[in-house]
Order: sequence, then structure tokens, then C-alpha cells
Amino acid sequence: MVNLIEIIDRALEGPFTSENDFDLNIFVPKLRELIKKYEIKYDPENPLSCDDDLADRVFKAGIDLFANVGIYCVDTERIIKFTEEEILEGLAEATSRPVFGEGSDAKALVARKPESDIDPWCFIGAGGAAVSNETLFESILEAYASFLPLADSITTPTIKHIEGRLVRTKSPLEILACMRSSTLARSALRKGGRAGLPIMNAIASAGSDTAKIAGSQFGLRPTDGWLIGTIAEMKINFERLNEIAFVMNLGGHIVAESAPILGGYCGGPEGTAVTNVAYHLNSILLMKGSCQLTFPIHVNHGCTTDRAVIWANSASAQAISRNSHFPFFILNYVAAGPMTEMCLYEIAAVVINAVVSGASIEFGGVAKAVEVDHFTPMEPKWASEIAHGVIGMTRSQGNEIVKKLLAKYEDDIPNAPNGKTYEQCWNMKTKQPILEYKQLYKKIKAELGELGVRFKF
Repeated sequence: MVNLIEIIDRALEGPFTSENDFDLNIFVPKLRELIKKYEIKYDPENPLSCDDDLADRVFKAGIDLFANVGIYCVDTERIIKFTEEEILEGLAEATSRPVFGEGSDAKALVARKPESDIDPWCFIGAGGAAVSNETLFESILEAYASFLPLADSITTPTIKHIEGRLVRTKSPLEILACMRSSTLARSALRKGGRAGLPIMNAIASAGSDTAKIAGSQFGLRPTDGWLIGTIAEMKINFERLNEIAFVMNLGGHIVAESAPILGGYCGGPEGTAVTNVAYHLNSILLMKGSCQLTFPIHVNHGCTTDRAVIWANSASAQAISRNSHFPFFILNYVAAGPMTEMCLYEIAAVVINAVVSGASIEFGGVAKAVEVDHFTPMEPKWASEIAHGVIGMTRSQGNEIVKKLLAKYEDDIPNAPNGKTYEQCWNMKTKQPILEYKQLYKKIKAELGELGVRFKF
């Protein structure tokens, strides 16, 4: 496989072009050409695809796109290119069972296939959404440890204020926020009885490479996950390459993040699906990941629960899971907020879609992850229960359930309710959800059971 030094050489010496030219004259035309070449067509009537041939064509198109377009380095205005031979070699050599966590919480993340009977990995929590202060941060993390029995790893919130002061990127406060989030998260998980549970979005409070590297020394372990993202669309910069160099030499796990934007340069769901496959390949070759975390997202809605995004996720997840042994997660952001029916319907739809299509899940993005303190342990608990309730389900059955769920919420996505805050629907003394939320959860759980979800408990 191509090593990091060679990748840096290509970032410095690869083909030169402006960013605008890369976007409009290289990426977009090639993507459109490949959609036609491989006859990839969106089927809105079947948001959870059941078409194996389509999945394989999407995968071939993704290889073609990555080999022809490459990854643009913003700092040098150079394109990092890989040959098809290097791509196929990378796929063959990619890891398939990375082990995260320590002690009794250590576990291998195993690649899955469509309709697999292998348990999906549940990477759950806040999804990096903002929490207003350190006290709530610690309370939420402790609740995750004690309230989420199906959690395989945790995704933490971002601390918005330190001692009443707004955290600004590339400031000393950002570094302090990262240090404290690492320390507080590890302490809270220990208090909740899951000391070895891996934190896989290290570090949510970091906006810069400096803060991520500095903050990691205050509680993170090599067995945690180090989330490092690409830039939409098909871009990287020196900050991300700095992080990759650091984590590789630490011996840590890189969770390679990507977020193709439906309605942006990817175009529609077909282009988003193909680009998602290209990001999967990039996660192996350039990002040096132990796994991929991806979340195709709608440019206008800011969530992943739109019908077209669900189809793009399904088509690309099946393309990846049928043709690659490199494990991956689909992260989802729902439009509605906590303690709303819509939120629980959205979560169910996207989790069913991901798991039945062969992916594992990250969940935590409630109210689009843009409303401060708008998340509780109930939403990730629901996501994990749904994930385990559809293990082995056929795509055709999953598709029918997803269609019924879409009918309940998709018209409301543009004006989704924000729901309630953590403190409004979680009893801080008893460390349990309030009665009203328990009743709503029970009601929607019964509905999903009638639709065919086989809950564990």
C-alpha cells in the first residue's frame, strides 16, 4: 500500500490546478460521465435498494471516480492521484477486524454484508453536537455509560463554553476544551461502569489539528477512535494530514470521516452514492483508516433522513459491503429534536436502512446536531435497539418498513420540531428519562414491533 511519505510527496508534486477548476472541470464532469457509463438511476419508490447489480455498478463507478479524480490538497493546489492497481491493492490489504476499547469493553469491529446476521457495531452518543457546559457534558457521558447496554463505543458532545467563556477555534480555550473533554469523558465512563469503552470521535471539541493533538494526551488511548475528516468534495489539507501523521505514529485507530453533499457538487442521489464509494477507498489509501465513518447529507435540509439521501446511503452501503472487507459506519442526523415522535421515526428509518444494507451505525445527531443541549441518552438507546432488532432482516422487508416510516415524517423535514433539551426530558437526580418520554418511547416501540422489528428486550 502507498505509504504516508509518498502521499505527502504527491500532495507537494502532483498535478497543479485551482480549487475551482478541480470542482467544476475535473470532479463534476467525471462524476456525471460515470453515472451515465454505469447506468446508475435513482429509484425513489424503493429507498432501501434491493438491487445487487446496481450495488456492484456503483462500486465500479466509485473506483473509476477515485482513480480519475484523486484527492485535492487545498494547501498546495495539487491533486493526490492513485492508480487503479494501487486502489485494488489497498482494498486487498485493508483491515477487516480492528479492535477498539480495553478490558471487558474491548471488541473487534467486523465488516458486514447486506442482510447480515452479524451484530452491527453501535457507535452512539451525542454525535459531536454542542453541550453548553462541562457539568452537563460529564452528566451526559455518565448517563451514556450506564444507560446504553448495546453501546460498543461512545461519541461525545462538543463543549461550547469553558467556565462561561465561548470556545473559539485555534484559541487557547479550544485546547483547554479538548483537554477537559478527554479527562471528563474518561472519568464519566468509569463512574458509569464502562471504563474500557472506546471514545471514537476524538476529540469532538477540536476544530484544529493543534487542539486535537494536544487534547489527546489527557485521557484518550490508542484503542479509542481518532476521527479525521476529509473536505467536501474529495479534498484534504495539511491540518488533516498532520493529524494522520500523529495518530499513525501513536499507533492509534483513525476513523476516516466523509460527508458527500447531496445537492452540492455530487448532484443527486446517484452522484452522492458513487462519491461515497470513492471516499471509502480514500479512507483506506490516503486516510490510513481503521474504518470509515460516512454521512451523505442533504444540502438544504441538513439531515440524512430525506428519501433521496436514504437511497444514496443504501446503494453505496451495499456497494461497499458487497465488495470491500474494510468496516464502515453510517452516521445519521435527524431533523427533529428529542422527545418527539418524528425524531424516533426518523432514527428508525435510517438505522434500518444502514444495518440491513450491511453497515454498522453511528448515531447521535438529533435536531440536525445544531441545537445546543438538544440530545439525551434516549435517542442513541433507540438507535441501538432498532439496529439489533433488524439483524438478518431482508432488504425487501426493510424497504417496506422504511417506506411506511417515511410517510410519517418526510413532509415535515423542512419544519421539524426542535423538541426538548437534555435537562427538560432527563431527570438529573434519578439519572432517568422523565415519565412522558418513557411513555412516548414505549408507544413508538410497540409500533415498530408491529412493523417487524424484533426487539431484544
